Amino acid sequence: MEIIKKLVRLATLLVAVCILSFTLVYQSPVDPVSAYIGADMLLVGQDQRQQIAEYWGLDRSGPEQFLRWSGALLQGDFGTSMIYRKPVAEVIGEKFIASVALMSVAWVLSGVIGFILGVWAAYKRDTIIDRLIKWYCYTLASTPTFWMGLLLLMVFAVWLQWFPVGMGAPAGVLAADVTIWDRIKHLILPALTLSIIGIAPVALHTRQKLIDVLSSDYVLFAKARGESGVTIIRRHGIRNVAIPALTLQFASFSELFGGAVLAEAVFSYPGLGQASVEAGLRGDVPLLLGIVIFSTVFVFVGNLLADISYRLLDPRIRKGDSM
Repeated sequence: MEIIKKLVRLATLLVAVCILSFTLVYQSPVDPVSAYIGADMLLVGQDQRQQIAEYWGLDRSGPEQFLRWSGALLQGDFGTSMIYRKPVAEVIGEKFIASVALMSVAWVLSGVIGFILGVWAAYKRDTIIDRLIKWYCYTLASTPTFWMGLLLLMVFAVWLQWFPVGMGAPAGVLAADVTIWDRIKHLILPALTLSIIGIAPVALHTRQKLIDVLSSDYVLFAKARGESGVTIIRRHGIRNVAIPALTLQFASFSELFGGAVLAEAVFSYPGLGQASVEAGLRGDVPLLLGIVIFSTVFVFVGNLLADISYRLLDPRIRKGDSM
């Protein structure tokens, strides 16, 4: 029953997202035909503009366009990208491979570093270390992703020249000649941008949870038995704060995806984020709607994984389901 409820929620969410996204795109001031023509606008006559609109189905009314698009979508056809001249599903698949590498590295780094900082801050509560970690987290929590990306770009790519300025591979090099080390070098700065921004929520959440655990009665009883601070954190603290931290990290997929869009735009990284920006600016309606649907499913899966992990790791949740 729980799986059916989840599927119904996903279907309802997708229907609402499709209707809202199509309405917003249709009401957008960007003319898809003019954006498609681009710099050759003066060379294209009215008849050619009409032919382009007929070819892409843009000469029809809004409801008719939506019915045609949604009908094809139900058959698994996301349409054809006006920018890449390829099926939208194929474009999303290619871009997602680059984005998933970026988001995976950032997700792991922010989770591990944030958890360690949170435990350390709680263990050193009200000391200079705790205040420094809180200051660091509060500062990062109010820092825009694009600003952090520009800062890292200026320092490490322009001034120090330790890393490439942007893109996913060296410019002018054939794809067959690009090495794994080249791709890693181009991945480091965007991944660091996302990781640094994502540390603050995990660290602050872990710190507060661990402080609550250390103030509990069973920890006071453990202290009365002679257990030391490090032993208490290892035996009672980490075990109780790891599950909430993991759940929070899985639930952060929406922030991770939104941050990846900005980071990829700053570093011209060829992922889904850059593709969504290009699709919005150049009026590629099929690609933009396809990315919106894909991102919705991506965030829903993240929340679902958080729910599943919580049930697997916490026996109290499983007992509650079985009752």
